[in-house]
Amino acid sequence: QVELVESGGGLVQPGGSLRLSCAASGSVFSFNVMYWYRQTPGKQREYVARIGPGESTNYADSVKGRFTISRDNAKNTGYLQMNSLKPEDTAVYYCNANMNYRNYWGKGTLVTIAS
Repeated sequence: QVELVESGGGLVQPGGSLRLSCAASGSVFSFNVMYWYRQTPGKQREYVARIGPGESTNYADSVKGRFTISRDNAKNTGYLQMNSLKPEDTAVYYCNANMNYRNYWGKGTLVTIAS
């Protein structure tokens, strides 16, 4: 059974940076696409970024130019580098990955942007 665990969340000031990680534990023999989503209370989960197995990337317009998604296939880990953070980026960030031909979600990590 694969488990995804996010880390790296925290409190930062506007304009600051954070790097989120999403690490898979368990036996992984296939690591396909990975996504990052985020969610604030009372709102639907929002797409943030995507990285394919060939490292092609895609971003939501709201984060384009500020966030960078990457992956380390040897470590079965994905990353989300977040720069120029804004208060509206405050949310719980979740990773989602297709591994071993199944879809997995992490439990999320809280990112708070405030002065």
